[in-house]
Amino acid sequence: MGSLLRLIVGIPGAIVVTSGLFLFMAAMIQGPTRLNEEEDAININITAQIDDTDINNANREFKRPTLDAPPPPPPAVNDPSNRPALNGVAAAIPEINANLSIGSGFNPDRDAQPLVRIPPQYPERCMNRAKATETVLVQFDVTPDGQTTNIEAIDSSNSCLNRAAIRSVERWKYQPKIVDNEAQWRRGVQTAITFNLAED
Repeated sequence: MGSLLRLIVGIPGAIVVTSGLFLFMAAMIQGPTRLNEEEDAININITAQIDDTDINNANREFKRPTLDAPPPPPPAVNDPSNRPALNGVAAAIPEINANLSIGSGFNPDRDAQPLVRIPPQYPERCMNRAKATETVLVQFDVTPDGQTTNIEAIDSSNSCLNRAAIRSVERWKYQPKIVDNEAQWRRGVQTAITFNLAED
């Protein structure tokens, strides 16, 4: 009901307002219009005047720079006593009477040399009764292929670490012993393996 009442009152009000605005604009258009008096035009000349130069006068004023005279050449020396001697010094080659045997300088024989040494792992079962530093002395042989074999622990400060030291040496790789250009067994290699207990 309220919306119907607004529609009935609103439509005539909108017609009245629209008609009033239309009549007001029509009156403004039909009324006398006043134009501002034309002001005097301002003339602006932006063309620059270029003065002609006299080429003949410009050439008369130009002066070439004067260059310094080159230095005179050095005086020639014609005195032959002033030249250095080119004869050199003559000397005899000394004779060395010595019987030296230099040899080839290459000896192919060599002992077994380590290539790869993998450090041992500290076993957890040995940590409760271990010192900060423990040492295991191992003895092993090196085959002609460079492998370690016959590994045994011959002395240790903690026997619990012997097995870990032997396992570490099993993975080592050596250059084999060479005698007369042939790989040989190298027996009785002894190495001390040190275990350091890391402190937390």
